[in-house]
Amino acid sequence: MNTQLSSHYSDDYLNYTADLSGQGVMWLKSLREQSLATFSATGFPKLTEEEWRYTNVSALENKNFKPVANNQTIDADLLAPYYLNDAWVVVFIDGHFSSKYSRLEDLDEGLELFSIATLLKTQAEKLKPYLGHAVSKDEHNFIAFNTAWFHDGLFLKVADKQVLSKPIQLLHFVSSVDCLVTTRHIMVAGENSQAQVVETYIGEKTYLTTSVNEIFMAENSELSVYKLQAESEKAYHFGGTYVKQQPYSHFKHHNFSFGALLARNDIHTDLDTASECLLNGLYLGAKRQHIDNHTRINHNKPRGISREFYKGILDNRARGVFQGRIVVVEDAQQTDSEMNNRNLLLSNNAEVDTKPQLEIYADDVKCAHGVTIGQLDEKSIFYLQSRGINVATAKNILTVAFANEMVDKVSLKSLKKLLLIQLTKFMPIQA
Repeated sequence: MNTQLSSHYSDDYLNYTADLSGQGVMWLKSLREQSLATFSATGFPKLTEEEWRYTNVSALENKNFKPVANNQTIDADLLAPYYLNDAWVVVFIDGHFSSKYSRLEDLDEGLELFSIATLLKTQAEKLKPYLGHAVSKDEHNFIAFNTAWFHDGLFLKVADKQVLSKPIQLLHFVSSVDCLVTTRHIMVAGENSQAQVVETYIGEKTYLTTSVNEIFMAENSELSVYKLQAESEKAYHFGGTYVKQQPYSHFKHHNFSFGALLARNDIHTDLDTASECLLNGLYLGAKRQHIDNHTRINHNKPRGISREFYKGILDNRARGVFQGRIVVVEDAQQTDSEMNNRNLLLSNNAEVDTKPQLEIYADDVKCAHGVTIGQLDEKSIFYLQSRGINVATAKNILTVAFANEMVDKVSLKSLKKLLLIQLTKFMPIQA
């Protein structure tokens, strides 16, 4: 395999090849080699790439993040506040599945749930129809990087007509300094099935998380995915969710990005005939955080419906990015799509770059988008002061009210409670 090594991660790769899952699976080995070649040609995405023009990830080349061995000896008290009640919990420690800390008792009959590392040892062919089919390694180099490096993840398959009795939580915890965590999750929703998945990302110290979800939704299926990114303030995070929807399927994604020094979230979905998509998001940045949200909704067939609503709150020298792109192809007549992005700047030094895009190639459609960037309303602050509330508390009340609209869209009570706790923890203003 001849590659031009433009990144020290490419040099390091050969030192870890033997430890990667599925090295004896030839189709996966070939996919990994192709992905490494793609990544090695240019390294991590550059500012010269249009979809990365607002987010500089060159600092990763100055770091030396490395994967670590499976660790089963962490302090369980660190995980305790993040477990959801009334949910099955799949725990990953430093990127490795942990049966010790997971809670998987009494799974619904017929539900397929496996660690990908385990599946690659026993039933690797289950993954072949899915891995790399919702997103190509050529999408951008974080995908190629993840495909080459991933060690573990979750394979989830919900049978036709199955309605899961509880949500499934993927609880990711990073305990090691300078750790490289690379996971790949495959989720398959059968015809007329219903499921809810909650991703939770937490950790300590400095590390790099790259996590990619490939989701496949059969006809008339319903899947809701919730993501809470509350990583260490020194961490780097890339998370990508890529969805293939069949006719009449319903996909919902609620994205809450509160942590990490630098975070990038990709949510891309391909809609089929009369399928529906809902994307909600809240990003909260303080100090020098940089949070980038990149969404793409492809209306590929007629009568698709999509709704997208993202809010951002930025303080100090934080920077937020929202790039929302809706593509309506020529054959996707009677598409109904709306996109809205609202931003609240709490500091004169905070910054947001917002770029909504509509690409419409059909003529019988209903599409709209809107963007707002503003500060707290002085009249509202004055009103609260007139009721005996000090300035800092008044600003907190108004800021929480702005954010809480997105939290209220969450139907899972235990997750909503966790979000409110995290929202208070990461609030840029303190009373």
